[in-house]
Amino acid sequence: MFKHINAQDLADKLKNGDVTVVDIRDQNSYFSGHITSAKPLDNSNVADFIANTDHEQTVVVCCYHGNSSQGAAQYLAEQGFKDVYSLDGGFEVWKVVQPDWIEANV
Repeated sequence: MFKHINAQDLADKLKNGDVTVVDIRDQNSYFSGHITSAKPLDNSNVADFIANTDHEQTVVVCCYHGNSSQGAAQYLAEQGFKDVYSLDGGFEVWKVVQPDWIEANV
């Protein structure tokens, strides 16, 4: 079962370096701006992510508004990840309350 996390709590986890953030938005949105250190995750790479990521590692799923990430977080929990979160409000909230934790690929 996945849990919910808000932007401030995720920022605290990022400062401590004990979290993997995955971004399930489309590629253009991801490259335009994403949470610092977030990895893009979609159907093309989810199997590799599951196979190559420590299932004990905390994983936070980010989408646009915090809706789609819930389904993805539940899926990862069902694949054996022990500590999975959905980011409440998604990237739309994150970019407002944590603008210093955004990077873009140009």
